[in-house]
Amino acid sequence: MAGEARGRPNIIFIMADDLGYGHLGCYGQKLIRTPSIDRLAEQGMRFTQCYAGAPVCAPSRSVLMTGLHGGHASVRGNTGGIPLLPEDVTVAEVLKQSGYTTGLFGKWGLGEHGTAGVPYKQGFDEFFGYLHQIHAHFYYPEYLWQNDRKYPLEGNDGKGGRYTHDEIVAKALEFIRGHKDGPFFLYVPFAVPHYELLVPEDSLREYRGKFPETPYRGRDKRRAGYPRDYAAQETPKAAIAAMITRMDRSVGRIMALLSELGIGDNTIVFFTSDNGPSYGPGDPEFFKAAGPLRGVKASLYEGGIRVPMIVRWPGKVGAGSASDHAWYFADVMPTLAELGGAKSPEGVDGVSVAATLLGRGVQGKREYMYWEFDGGRAVRAGQWKAVRGPRRGAKLELYDLSSDIGETRDVAADHPDVVAKMTGYMNGAHTPCRPQIEPKKPKGRQYQ
Repeated sequence: MAGEARGRPNIIFIMADDLGYGHLGCYGQKLIRTPSIDRLAEQGMRFTQCYAGAPVCAPSRSVLMTGLHGGHASVRGNTGGIPLLPEDVTVAEVLKQSGYTTGLFGKWGLGEHGTAGVPYKQGFDEFFGYLHQIHAHFYYPEYLWQNDRKYPLEGNDGKGGRYTHDEIVAKALEFIRGHKDGPFFLYVPFAVPHYELLVPEDSLREYRGKFPETPYRGRDKRRAGYPRDYAAQETPKAAIAAMITRMDRSVGRIMALLSELGIGDNTIVFFTSDNGPSYGPGDPEFFKAAGPLRGVKASLYEGGIRVPMIVRWPGKVGAGSASDHAWYFADVMPTLAELGGAKSPEGVDGVSVAATLLGRGVQGKREYMYWEFDGGRAVRAGQWKAVRGPRRGAKLELYDLSSDIGETRDVAADHPDVVAKMTGYMNGAHTPCRPQIEPKKPKGRQYQ
């Protein structure tokens, strides 16, 4: 197995947090610099119809890790610490069976400390970062987690000190160096550019004063666990732009290290986002963060779930290519399994897109893609997209994405046959879910 495994590609899966479809230069962004990710697109394949697993963090990550769509996945709530179950099978567990060393550096969000959902019980050999999602709201906390132990960040006071994004990137680079002989699977779910909007001055100064700023005075973020002085943030547009550019620089550092170590040609790199752009002070409308799409994070319209996806593998994936093949996070499990010479578990909802990536073989077909969140549901089948709101009795809306990417014209009344088919898909895809219960919290805290 060891010799056979050494011939398999390394796999790096990088995922931003709340990065919109239009936040990157290669997807049309004009105000925020993303040269490293744009270069990644020039060297690989850029997908125009790739979708997250859900319009919010935890459910989307659950779909990504297990290959089960939102109607089957075990984590469907977004409170921050709901754990995967012991019987859940993750991408990391599948690749380990094929001889891969596995590492996770960043925001997990699928299991709090002390539960069965923690990364080191779900197939990851090494973990560094945040467990609970609310912990990941903060970029200068007192500690992160390294496997099952707290990793103190001395000097952090909530506003300054050691920026966690940089700490996470440094550990990810260490992992690559330590496992350069491969094969390795590296999952890097960045916490940026999710709120809070904080970034070191060396990044912020590039954008300060460039945009008309409206200081954020909202009250909702305080309830979500944000610092009390967050409402005094005076430069939210500059901050989110700087966070994205700093993240882009981090992607460049990863790619430079692959080149330095001579393993770039045998490493397949994915870059994506967990859902659409956040509403609020980052002002997605100003930045056209969702591009031509309707809605933002938490919405089942395209802007909430359609995300950037770039895949680079020199000599295997066409450089400078673009694909309109429609796929989503449920497909990641079977795709990585096929690329890594592993067997995908029975019963997953995804379909491998390796044939599309490599330009050979026959691409597997699907009937539909399915999403749900907070009582709402959405289905895409071919050109058709159906959305049903969460309130009782909400009617099904139908959109023809081939001519209406912005979902501006509900054509349900004109296509009763399609409505009936999409309703059937929705009803068949949803299964009852276990109670979405947070683990017990320490007194006075929201996370361990």
